[in-house]
Amino acid sequence: MTDRNVSAEKPEKRSAGIAAARLVRSGMVVGLGTGSTVAYTIKELGRQVREEGLNILGVVTSYQSEMLAIESGIPLTTLAQHQELDLAIDGADQVDVKMYAIKGGGAAHTREKIVSVSAKHFVVVADDSKMSKELDREVPVEVLPFAKELVVKKIRELGGKPELRMASRKDGPVITDNGNFVLDVAFGVIEDPAALSLQLSAIPGVVEHGIFSNVDEVYIGKTDGSVEIIKK
Repeated sequence: MTDRNVSAEKPEKRSAGIAAARLVRSGMVVGLGTGSTVAYTIKELGRQVREEGLNILGVVTSYQSEMLAIESGIPLTTLAQHQELDLAIDGADQVDVKMYAIKGGGAAHTREKIVSVSAKHFVVVADDSKMSKELDREVPVEVLPFAKELVVKKIRELGGKPELRMASRKDGPVITDNGNFVLDVAFGVIEDPAALSLQLSAIPGVVEHGIFSNVDEVYIGKTDGSVEIIKK
C-alpha cells in the first residue's frame, strides 16, 4: 500500500485513524488491523516511531498491514512472542449501536479477531458511513475449502444466503492469508448478533466469521474533521 493509495481515501478516515494512534504509548505491543482507515493509524505510528522516538512493537493481521508497517518503519513481533497485547486498532465494515461489528471486507477477519481478542483493549476506527442502528451487511465467513458445501448447506438452514467470494472469473475464489475460501452471507437485518455468532461458530468447517462482539471503543471520523468517540 502506498501513500498515493492512502491519500485517495476520505478525510473522515484519516481523522479517525490518526486520532486512535494517539492512544499508543511507548512500551506498548499493538495489534495493527487491515484496511483503508487503519492504514492512517499505521502510517501515523510509523511517523511517531521515526520522528518522536515512539518505542512500540506491532502485531499485524494480514500481509497487507505487514507491508505497510514495514514501509512505515514499525518494528514487528508475533503472538508467539507476545501472547497479550496492550491495544489493538482495526477498521470495520459496519458497527451497530450496541457496538457489535461486522468485519472481513478484506478477508482478514480470522487474524483480526485473534489479534483483537489477544488485546487488553480493542478500538475500531471508522468513518460515519459505517455506523448503523442494526447490522445488516453481509457477514464474511472463512471456510475450509474441503468443507465449503457442508457450510453452505448449514448456513442456508440458518436462513442465510451465502455466496463464494470471487477474485474474478478468471482467477477464481478469493484465497485468504490462511489458504481458505470466504463466503459472504446475507442475513438481512441481524436482530441478535450474539446468537448468530454462536450458530456460525458451531458449523464444522467454519474457520471464523466476521461478527465481532469485543469492541471497547469506536473512533468515528466526521466530514468536518472531528472525531466522535463511543465507549462501551
